[in-house]
Amino acid sequence: MAKEKTVYVCQSCGYEAARWLGCCPDCGEWNTFEEHRSTPAPAPSKTAEKAAKYQTARKSEIVALSQVEDRQEPRSSTGNEELDRVLGGGLVTGSAILLGGDPGIGKSTMLLDAGIRFSAGGIKVLYVSGEESEAQTAMRARRLGKPGTALLVMTATDLDAVLLQAKEVQPQILVIDSIQTMYNPELQTAAGSVGQVRECTAKLLRFAKATGIAVIIIGHVTKDGNIAGPRLLEHMVDVVLQFEGDRSYSFRVLRALKNRFGSTSESGIFSMETGGLKEVANPAGLFLENRAENAPGSVVCACMEGNRPIMVEVQALVAKTPYGMPRRTAVGFDYNRVNMLLAILERRLGMDFGNFDAYLNVVGGMKITEPSADLAAAAALVSSYRNKPVPHGVLAVGEVGLTGEIRRVAGTERRIRDAANLGFTKFVVPKGKLNMEQKTSGIIQAATLEEALNAIFN
Repeated sequence: MAKEKTVYVCQSCGYEAARWLGCCPDCGEWNTFEEHRSTPAPAPSKTAEKAAKYQTARKSEIVALSQVEDRQEPRSSTGNEELDRVLGGGLVTGSAILLGGDPGIGKSTMLLDAGIRFSAGGIKVLYVSGEESEAQTAMRARRLGKPGTALLVMTATDLDAVLLQAKEVQPQILVIDSIQTMYNPELQTAAGSVGQVRECTAKLLRFAKATGIAVIIIGHVTKDGNIAGPRLLEHMVDVVLQFEGDRSYSFRVLRALKNRFGSTSESGIFSMETGGLKEVANPAGLFLENRAENAPGSVVCACMEGNRPIMVEVQALVAKTPYGMPRRTAVGFDYNRVNMLLAILERRLGMDFGNFDAYLNVVGGMKITEPSADLAAAAALVSSYRNKPVPHGVLAVGEVGLTGEIRRVAGTERRIRDAANLGFTKFVVPKGKLNMEQKTSGIIQAATLEEALNAIFN
């Protein structure tokens, strides 16, 4: 019998060490090592090794790239336009998809709804849950819609048993909820450990490629927002989707972090309602429904979610600090960029924020990651600082440089066009050539932050 061995495994990259380490030498992360006990598998015999090598050598072939047939991978529509958009047109046969997101964000709801729509079209789906019983899954499915006979449900955590059942029923789509609950009996470690998550994912990937069954894997995320387990998982699968949103709000954003069969620039917008997740086909003015007019510290920016502009309200509050050290807080916006914008306003425009607290918030639970919102954030801070509201119908778009210049951003023309359709009349954008299909009045191009702020407030 093989002797039990104790190793320390990095929860970020899967690096193994004989003793605990404060910093991982592979990925550089701190305090990520956890103790794991495992029993090494018996070494294969020399005969088995030779046979395996010979078998592999016989199967492997070398072909010229010019001789490889160029064929389009068949896709299956999920019945959800927003999900199809992010996937690049639908599910590809034999693909492995990893879906990550915070607990309670709606990952299981989305895939169960997709399973119901697939079954309505006669596509067989096997939904495997390691967290809920069949009755609980069925109760949740009935809330979303009427499940078809092609939607099969199974409660299991043994991956070998799951794959055995999948080979028998031959579904076209296999959903695993979640990968952290699955375990490989060949490993002597607990479910959810780095080794188990890695080996289970590898086994599912081989199963998908060998059978042509599309496998969708749900993965939990850490407190930092990364998918729990080694980062190797994201390299193994074909598609990595991230489901984002604030549970205090009904809106959700689905992004493609990796897609071998489509673009990673697309995103899907959803709304969490009583009957489950509903796709939002036209989200341009979604976050401006209850916006107060003539309120100091409120500016609208057009941010790109995928290839679609969405109007987002950026709010700022600048108040006299009661403490010796002023506070800086950002929600939905990069904290470091807020500090940078405050420094630029102080240095280039002579404003003194040293005795003021500064708070910046993106309304609706949205998270802005692109620099095009710099100008809107700076204008919101100035508006609150001066206690002067920005006139109604003003859109501010542009990246602010350290020297106080306004830099161009991608898709300016589309941002202006969509904002004009929503009733905006003044557009403050970076200086540069614009290729507008239709003549639009009210466009003001600014080269510096000072010029842009003068145009916004006048």
